Amino acid sequence: MSKSYRDGLPISPENFVDQLMRLKRGSIGRRDFLGLTGLGIATAVMAREIGIMPTPAFAAESLGDRMSIATWPNYHDPATFENFKKDTGVAVEVNVFGSNEEMLAKLQAGASGWSLFVPTNYTISTYKKLGIIEPLEMAKLPNFDGSQEDPRFTSEGTIDGTIYAVPKNWGTTGFAVNTKKLTKPMTSWKEFWDTAMAEGDSRTMVHDYQLTTIGNALKYYGYSFNSLKQDELAKAEELLLKVKPHLFAVSSDYQPGMRAGDAWMTMCWTNDGAQLHRDIPEIAYVLGKEGGEIWTDFYAIPKDAPNKPAGYALLNYLMNPQVAVKEHLANGAPSTDARVNKLLPKEVLDNPILYPAADLLTPLEFGAAATLTDPGRAELMARFKSA
Repeated sequence: MSKSYRDGLPISPENFVDQLMRLKRGSIGRRDFLGLTGLGIATAVMAREIGIMPTPAFAAESLGDRMSIATWPNYHDPATFENFKKDTGVAVEVNVFGSNEEMLAKLQAGASGWSLFVPTNYTISTYKKLGIIEPLEMAKLPNFDGSQEDPRFTSEGTIDGTIYAVPKNWGTTGFAVNTKKLTKPMTSWKEFWDTAMAEGDSRTMVHDYQLTTIGNALKYYGYSFNSLKQDELAKAEELLLKVKPHLFAVSSDYQPGMRAGDAWMTMCWTNDGAQLHRDIPEIAYVLGKEGGEIWTDFYAIPKDAPNKPAGYALLNYLMNPQVAVKEHLANGAPSTDARVNKLLPKEVLDNPILYPAADLLTPLEFGAAATLTDPGRAELMARFKSA
């Protein structure tokens, strides 16, 4: 057996590389590697630089063998979690949700089992107020560089000077339409809803998510996407109940229906729009000219996370630009990180689905915190879904 620091002698560079290769091949586990090399804090820094340790803060801290993340449909490259397991021995269970309300309810119920989750910008202040989100220990996230983040999309992760969440990516909410099935060009939410009751009858999907489904119904009348006004919500409900019998489905996981051709049009997020258009070019992505939503999704750690070391380890891994760029290429959402943008191909940066023209972005609204827990909007959505 090669000498290590535990034997009182430093391991040779040749033996260190040999043990590293054994770890990467899976011949030894992470703990064996640490023992054989005597890897302390200093050498953990070196190991992090060559990609094996998520962060030196965990050199002497067990990550366990499994953890759980709560996220959105079609939102990650499966290879990311496979590679994380190879590097750390930690298997990642992926829980998929269709709305921030679902995530909030699960966290409020307690024992979610999540060690990392992906909330949207407007929800973070509520999580902080309820005491169910943890201020991040930034020393455990050396791969994050706030100076490289676009401040247009990142401010809501920081509250009163404390960072509670770090950004994953940003995007918009528009609609996807199969232009071979629905040939009349559309540019507005009014046309979306009217088409759903005409040529798109029984072929249209909307989100199972009150923020966007109600918000984009409000845009039909030119109201704010975030409106809480009773009379304006009443008009949105009138429209939604009128449209409901004509819908194919109410679901935030709409890609299967669009890919199969069962649905011809759907409310849609940037990343799904990019994926669908990439694979099926006749599926176009449209931003309603009246406005709608612009958003940022973040990573955050619940206060009751059962495996915080692994949560931080995975989060730090995801903040590595070399990892993040693969995530963005797979999921199709634009990055907030300048380091990642430098690694993206020109055709991605020139994609108008990902980076729309300024005149289309100008009327878009970020979700407002009050919409998350507003009883009027919650009750409206419940009546719509049960109709």
